[in-house]
Amino acid sequence: MAVQLTDRAAEHVKRYIQKRGKGVGLRLGVRTTGCSGLAYKLEFADEIQPEDTTFESNGVRVLVDPKSLAYLDGTELDFVREGLNEGFKFNNPNEKDRCGCGESFNV
Repeated sequence: MAVQLTDRAAEHVKRYIQKRGKGVGLRLGVRTTGCSGLAYKLEFADEIQPEDTTFESNGVRVLVDPKSLAYLDGTELDFVREGLNEGFKFNNPNEKDRCGCGESFNV
């Protein structure tokens, strides 16, 4: 089981945590929503919860709650720039389909 960050994603997270002045890592998860059923959630974590599974990737601690881990196992998080837009992109091998708007997915 693993969740990884690309070099670009890790550098972006490190810069943001440094700018914030606090944080222990990046928390990834999924929530029920949208037309396909699940959506990714991403937030900067200030503390590690006892139930979290922790991964270290390119110098960044990645925290995943137990319910989300089954959906995120094997996922690589990238940070991409496409034209004028930039943001995190989830490369999830468990994803079977994605809704047309790109906001939700199913496994």
